[in-house]
Amino acid sequence: MAVCGASTAATSKLDLLVGITHYKHNWQPLLSFNTRRYWIPPHRRITGRNAFRVRSLVDKLELTTDASPPNEVKTSTWNWRGYSIRYQCSGTTGPALILVHGFGANSDHWRKNLPVLADLHRVYAIDLIGYGYSDKPDPRKLQVDHFYTFETWGSQLNDFCREIVKDEVFFVCNSIGGLVGLQAAVMDPRICKGIILFNISLRMLHVKKQPWYGRPLIKSFQNLLRNTALGKFFFNAVATSESVRNILCQCYYDTSQVTDELVKIILEPGLEPGAAEVFLEFICYSGGPLPEELLPLVKCPVLVGWGDKDPWEPIDLGKAYAQFDSVKDFVVLPNVGHCPQDEAPHLVNPLITSFVAQHAPPATTLQPE
Repeated sequence: MAVCGASTAATSKLDLLVGITHYKHNWQPLLSFNTRRYWIPPHRRITGRNAFRVRSLVDKLELTTDASPPNEVKTSTWNWRGYSIRYQCSGTTGPALILVHGFGANSDHWRKNLPVLADLHRVYAIDLIGYGYSDKPDPRKLQVDHFYTFETWGSQLNDFCREIVKDEVFFVCNSIGGLVGLQAAVMDPRICKGIILFNISLRMLHVKKQPWYGRPLIKSFQNLLRNTALGKFFFNAVATSESVRNILCQCYYDTSQVTDELVKIILEPGLEPGAAEVFLEFICYSGGPLPEELLPLVKCPVLVGWGDKDPWEPIDLGKAYAQFDSVKDFVVLPNVGHCPQDEAPHLVNPLITSFVAQHAPPATTLQPE
């Protein structure tokens, strides 16, 4: 098995890739010019005694991990607007959960959570269109400016709830999946009864967060990637097991969790036809909603969990989300990186279970519109 941190010829390409797609911390001196956006009222700051209390909660949750045999996980497909969508499910009773992956990932990124959560819940993990083993339509053939948007994915989630789950749900999301969950909840508030956000994307390359003098340069670079052979060349250079491993080792604090299995899970769907076009489309998507725009519109309770060693989405900026009324808890996950559900499931699974138990409504069935 290859180890993290090995020197490779692709290192500079990887740093560029991560900077574009996940808004690394070294972009922030250039882009985080609006400090007022991240001001946190004193009563919502997680410091001092409150910080100790949050960490104690995490330590307590770690001790409650269930070691029972895993539940069976079934894989199915769903036809959504003519496209084949893969999803996985497990569990027959309890509140319904929808697990929503992040950029470049898929439902297998929840493999450590889905069967465990199924002890007390009906759990679904879905491949967003364009990712995993769902269809990857070429956006250039669809005659729209952008197809892979949070509005598209939000519609996909809500339709999945209506057609497959047929019940109210909780969205459990990582990274850009958090924007998808928030967008879906805003689009149809009656479906979602709670949202859990793990290291939600700050979207630091959003046009609203770019200084005016940086916008032309960023836009030109995005157009170069999207409209010339450079984009495909770059994608092919990083779509290798060595490159994927190096990228994962940047965002996982405990790099022992970057296994051959994980590399395969991330890489193989990215080698399917259409994956390059999806990748290039999304990294050129600088519009759409921001978390701070959606959180005030959400009608359901929100829990924010944040791995404090995330190099891509720094917790010092993420703590600003504690100020919103919809956010009922902000939990610091100590010594965890960008993907807590995979790196620290012993912390994440009990946290999900506790939040859902606190906010789950009586069982209902969604009625057709």
